Amino acid sequence: MTWTEAFILGIVQGLTEFLPVSSSGHLELGKVLLNVEVKQDLTFTVLVHFATVLSTITVFFHEIKSLARGLFAFRWNEPTRYVAKILLSMIPVLIVGLLFKEEVESLFSGNLLLVGIALLVTALLLVSTQLVKAGEKKIPFADAFLMGIAQAVAVIPGISRSGATISTGLLLKNNRIEVARFSFLMVLLPIIGAAGMDLVSMEAEGGSSGIPILSLITGFLAAYFSGFLACRWMISLVKKGNLYWFALYCGLVGTLSIIFA
Repeated sequence: MTWTEAFILGIVQGLTEFLPVSSSGHLELGKVLLNVEVKQDLTFTVLVHFATVLSTITVFFHEIKSLARGLFAFRWNEPTRYVAKILLSMIPVLIVGLLFKEEVESLFSGNLLLVGIALLVTALLLVSTQLVKAGEKKIPFADAFLMGIAQAVAVIPGISRSGATISTGLLLKNNRIEVARFSFLMVLLPIIGAAGMDLVSMEAEGGSSGIPILSLITGFLAAYFSGFLACRWMISLVKKGNLYWFALYCGLVGTLSIIFA
């Protein structure tokens, strides 16, 4: 993988991790278009995911700091309730990750047909949010769990994680800003956990995949800065309810993926 390819894939990861267009689906498309070997990019995948975690922490630093303070007060307060909702939302993706890891990994094989169909599903989810009136309630525990189920389904390349979780939250009549905030915070621990499992797997297989250090650094920085910008932009878009352009984009790319499959 050259540094130019790493730069492109890093930007793709950073932008699509937060925008509702599926980061995993676009990385699969990028691998096919750039002819990057799927089996040689585990190190790169771990790094760009860590980069998007750091960009999320940067954007929500004050919120995360407040949650941490409330949590370590060791009282059942609002921050503790919020963290409990995040932990509850993690259960579905944890079950999928532990029990169906090999099945999920088998989906990441450059299958354009699967990615195309999944992108069309993402488009339908985004369109559905434009057909319902926005709600004002804060996310209850039941809705947090349902958003967690949506996050688990989004392990399929082409199903947007942010698109699925935000759409679910909005369809359940939750406040737009609360939904965007919860959607981005609920993914932090699953990404860190998945990256940790990948690191263990990488060590068991003999360490690095041989990608040049310049490519790794370039991909990391590209993913971090593009992710930072995309995260802030997405919060603004959800607040305004402007998701239909992403639905159109996913529908177009999904259709083209199916055609070229």
